[in-house]
Amino acid sequence: MFEQAFKNIDDVLWKEAGCTTELDYIEQTSWLLFLKYLDGLEEDRATEAKLDGRKYNFILEEPYRWEKWAAPKTADGKLDHNKAMTGDDLRDFVNQKLFPYLQGFKQKATGPNTIEYKIGEIFGEIKNKIQSGYNLREIIDHIDELRLEHTDQSPMDHNGSIFRQPHDLSLNRCTDNSIELL
Repeated sequence: MFEQAFKNIDDVLWKEAGCTTELDYIEQTSWLLFLKYLDGLEEDRATEAKLDGRKYNFILEEPYRWEKWAAPKTADGKLDHNKAMTGDDLRDFVNQKLFPYLQGFKQKATGPNTIEYKIGEIFGEIKNKIQSGYNLREIIDHIDELRLEHTDQSPMDHNGSIFRQPHDLSLNRCTDNSIELL
């Protein structure tokens, strides 16, 4: 399942003028995967807190959560095409609202060892290179189909990245020690 999804994503990125190298493919896929993973992790933690009678404070404000901006769902769990952004609206939201919001986490963080600081640091160093909002929508749809497992570990565990294994599968180009070029 992961391998085919990454092949499909790479096919879309291949058409994208802003993404010219395998490193671009990995970077662009990674930030999207991270936001989906974080949203799922936070939903799990919120559910757990509710079952324990506690309140959970989400890291991301509601408009910036995956299920709100990237993949809004209908009552039956399918993509709500009436609410899902695409085209210029999606690209502009990501570039003009989402990325500046995430970059601001570094300044708001209570210290460098917090997830907020790390989010701000990461999103301060990268940018969305997917220039077509239609390509971005297609990539988001592929990523949204993936079912990512959430653990009690921080999303920043595993040598700083939750994406090591999925990208090892990406078009079978990445292996443990090398990248196979086309």
